[in-house]
Amino acid sequence: MIRSELLQALAKENPGLRAEEIERVVDTFFEEIASSLAEGGRVELRGFGAFSTRQRDARKGRNPRTGESVSVPQKSVPYFKAGKEMRARLNS
Repeated sequence: MIRSELLQALAKENPGLRAEEIERVVDTFFEEIASSLAEGGRVELRGFGAFSTRQRDARKGRNPRTGESVSVPQKSVPYFKAGKEMRARLNS
């Protein structure tokens, strides 16, 4: 499912809301998750899963075009762990 399909599904389930209102809700939802993760926080949605960040250590990489060795700095990456109910639903 892509973002536009999500907006359409929400509009179908909530006919009393205008498209702009639904889009604002979805934008706010994703923005709050991203903001929390950017601050080093964690977002847990019971029954769905938890979003957090993990650190990747600095390392030596290789430029595939030239074969030259390059240094890749340490960075944070998003991580998602599915909740118990989500795993059960996927494996039923």
